[in-house]
Amino acid sequence: MNELLDELHSVRDWLRYAVSRFTEAGLCFGHGCENAYDEAAWLILHTLHLPLDRLEPFLDARLTRSERLAVHHVLQQRIVRRLPTAYLTHEAWLGDFRFYVDERVIVPRSYFAEMLEDGFSPWIEAPENIVEALDLCTGSGCLAILMAHAFPEARIDAVELSPDALTVARKNVDEYGLGERVRLIESNLFAALGRQRYDLIISNPPYVTAASMAALPEEYRHEPSLALAAGEDGLDIVRRILQGAKSHLRPHGLLAVEVGHNRDLVEKAFPDLPMTWIDCSSGEGKIFILQKEQLKTRC
Repeated sequence: MNELLDELHSVRDWLRYAVSRFTEAGLCFGHGCENAYDEAAWLILHTLHLPLDRLEPFLDARLTRSERLAVHHVLQQRIVRRLPTAYLTHEAWLGDFRFYVDERVIVPRSYFAEMLEDGFSPWIEAPENIVEALDLCTGSGCLAILMAHAFPEARIDAVELSPDALTVARKNVDEYGLGERVRLIESNLFAALGRQRYDLIISNPPYVTAASMAALPEEYRHEPSLALAAGEDGLDIVRRILQGAKSHLRPHGLLAVEVGHNRDLVEKAFPDLPMTWIDCSSGEGKIFILQKEQLKTRC
C-alpha cells in the first residue's frame, strides 16, 4: 500500500485509480449514481470534505498523506464490502434535498421526487388545498419531507413499520425543522391511523419479487429486506394498500403508488381498476394514480 500512496498524489490520480478499481471489481451502481466515474468522484470529494458539485477546480490538488490514507480506506470499503456509497458517506440526495442514511433504511430513490418538485401537477391543481397527506412506508422520511415542502399548508403523517427506520426518519425531519408538521407513526400500513382521512396518500412500498430478491447484487443486500421484499409477485404490500386506501381518503382524495418495473404485474393483478400511469423524465409507467371514487371497497 505504501507504494500505491507514493504513486498517487492528486485528486485526478485517485479518481482515475478509483474508476479503474471499481470497473475491475464489477461493482453495481444505482444508489444515487449510475456509473463508476460519478460514484468515485462523489466518494473522493466527500472524503476530502470538498463540495460535491465542484470537481474541476480540485483535480490537480495534491493530497496529504493522511488524506491519501483516508481515500484509500473508503475506496477499499466500497470495493471489498460492496457497501453502497450512500452508506459510506451517510448521505443520499433527491434533487437538492440531502438526507442522512445508514443501513437501517434503504437508500432513497423514488420517481415521486420529480412529481413532488412539480407540486404533483397536473393531478393536484392547487397545492395549498392539500391539508392532510400521508406517506406510507416512509423509511428515511425523505418523501414526507418533500411533501411538506410541496404542500406548505399540509400536515404530513409518515408511517413506517420499522422502529429503526423511524429513528433515521426522525433525524431527517428534525434536520429540516419539520417536527411540527411531519408526524412519524409506527404502524403496519393503516393499522394505527384510526379514522384519519387524507387529501393525498403516496407510497413507495416494498415491491421486489421473490425472483428478483434472489438475484439482487451484493450492494442491495446491505439494505433491509423488510423495505424491499414483497412476496412472490412483489405485490403483497400493494394489495393491502389498495384494500385500505379508500377508507382513509377524503372525497376526491388521491392515491399514488410507486411499483418500479412491475406495471405488467399490477395490471394483471387488478384488471378492473382504472389506473392512470405517470410518465416523467426519470421514468415511465412506474407510478399509478387512483382517485378515491375509482377504488373498490375490496381489491
